[in-house]
Amino acid sequence: MLQKSQRLKRIQVVAVVFLTVAGIVNYLDRSTLSIANHLVSQELHLSASQMGLLLSAFSLSYAFAQLPVGALLDRFGSRVMLGLGMLLWSLAQVAGGFIQTLNHFLAARVVLGVAEAPLFPAGAKVVNEWFAVRERGRPTGTFISSSTIAPMIAPPLLTVLMLAFGWRAMFIIMGVLGVLVAIGWYVVYRNRDEVALTDTETAHLDEGMQKAADRPKGLSFAEWGALFKLRNTWGMIFGFMGVIYMVWLYLTWLPGYLEKERHLSIAHTGWLVSIPYIFGTIGMLSSGVIADYLLKRGMAPIRSRKWPLCIGLIGAAAFTVPAAYTPSTTLAIVYVSCAMFFVNMSSGTAWALVSVAAPRHLVASLGSMQNFGGYLGGSFAPVITGIVVDQTHSFVNALLISAGVAFAAAFVYLFVVKEVAPAPLPDAIKTQPT
Repeated sequence: MLQKSQRLKRIQVVAVVFLTVAGIVNYLDRSTLSIANHLVSQELHLSASQMGLLLSAFSLSYAFAQLPVGALLDRFGSRVMLGLGMLLWSLAQVAGGFIQTLNHFLAARVVLGVAEAPLFPAGAKVVNEWFAVRERGRPTGTFISSSTIAPMIAPPLLTVLMLAFGWRAMFIIMGVLGVLVAIGWYVVYRNRDEVALTDTETAHLDEGMQKAADRPKGLSFAEWGALFKLRNTWGMIFGFMGVIYMVWLYLTWLPGYLEKERHLSIAHTGWLVSIPYIFGTIGMLSSGVIADYLLKRGMAPIRSRKWPLCIGLIGAAAFTVPAAYTPSTTLAIVYVSCAMFFVNMSSGTAWALVSVAAPRHLVASLGSMQNFGGYLGGSFAPVITGIVVDQTHSFVNALLISAGVAFAAAFVYLFVVKEVAPAPLPDAIKTQPT
């Protein structure tokens, strides 16, 4: 095992810290509408179905922006693309504080979705560039944990801002915070090809992979398109749909569920929603630890990610079912917390899978394809939930649908994603041995 230089350690820490902070701001911005769900629907006179459409406007635009943004990341790098994305999504967040109609809000959420698209593919690319293959699980789990840390702190933080200054000011404050983080990222972070590495540093980062000289320096459209010919790509696209469907259902509707189904006040909801996300954060952080542990125990890289993914999805489905039926609010919180632990363990492991399923110059592209599938499927969660609630005046069937989708996704990962990439493949997109 090659020794890691102090400079590499500093670069890694800076990269993971900034990715985690950016992810927290990202998810706080996504959470503002769900936290303000009740007040926004009252002021704009929106039904549950209309709120579902508004909540899905983000995820649909986010999903379709994934495909081009992955190719752009692999061509221009994470520094420019993520910095620009953060700046644009923060300005869209500020604009949300000034809207007056449903159509204006829809437009702001669409821009928010497009601009937020680079974050997680950029994170996967950064981890692939700056961490050796044997140590990628933990940094991936750490920065992806922002997707649960933010929803955990969002209810009390955003509820306090909303009650103190109003929901419009809440949107504006969060947008300004994002602008500051965007500037910091661009000033501090550097892509790997912007840093003059020593031979020892390069050897450490490339240990266990093909030689750097053998890698193509650019990304061609043929290489990008060839990823769609791989069985694993489609398994990751369809499998991630089940992960994000449940994640997005809880993120967008959990506050509304507690207020409407469990008849809790806005203030009480703000604190109770944090509890499931504490467990979600533990699940997310454990995903990288588990993946790296299995890899060190001799399990193949792809397999070390696939099995925790399947277990997490089955566990999430298993706990969502009793959450739908229990008459006890306390037990509902317990079951939802367990479901959040497992589904977020799956989410973190899915991104750890990306880092070992493609060579460095295609990681962002593969990650964006996976994220496209996830949020294309996930975008249906708010709409379907809103329609079900309007028609049945209950969240029971909506939760059962989510459990079914998660269970089906586990089988996709189990039977479609293979330990060894199929052959023959174009030389440019062959993965490292699994």
